Amino acid sequence: MLVRDKMTPDPITITPQTTIADALSLMREHNIRRLPVLDRGKLVGIVTDRDLMEVSPSPATSLSIFELNYLLSRMKIEKIIKKQKVITISPDAFLEEAALIMRDNEIGAIPVVEDGKLVGIITESNIFDAFIELMGLRDPGTRLTLEMADKPGMLAKVTEAVWKNGGDISHLAVFHNDHDGVILIMQLRTTDATAITEALKALGITVKSVAWKGHIAV
Repeated sequence: MLVRDKMTPDPITITPQTTIADALSLMREHNIRRLPVLDRGKLVGIVTDRDLMEVSPSPATSLSIFELNYLLSRMKIEKIIKKQKVITISPDAFLEEAALIMRDNEIGAIPVVEDGKLVGIITESNIFDAFIELMGLRDPGTRLTLEMADKPGMLAKVTEAVWKNGGDISHLAVFHNDHDGVILIMQLRTTDATAITEALKALGITVKSVAWKGHIAV
């Protein structure tokens, strides 16, 4: 899956001359937490709600509401945008690359740039949505969690057992555990996986859980 498949295209932007008050208003109005900053069409920074809160007067200040509003309406974004190079990503990068960049740099979003132009923004929420879709968490059916040896041919045995017992796999994910084995999570388009689980157990595969319509049987 590529970044362009999950990014938010044409994000709302501001300029260095935008005031703190206007930026806060945009965030509240559109329920967003980040605003890319463009100067003559070129990406020069990104500000977050935390950035704006850090430069806003403390609630404990002795200033009146009128004085507070006056300060926020005069302070410009150019005063707070960070001077270092903005981390960006291509829309044709893999989604997992975006996740790694966010994790390694401890950031919650990356502007998406193509041919020098801002075309979108990919956020942690977009990554979460992709994970939910990948795991089929909103789809009807049955989810099996299996534990098995990490050996060649094991996945083929699992899929064959599912197919021979009337199952249809819609989603599949593999995670390595701490015991030289793997955890395999399968989403099936069926509500009765009894025959499938019995066939898997006969292969020496541990069925850790069976979940369907919100219920889990171990």
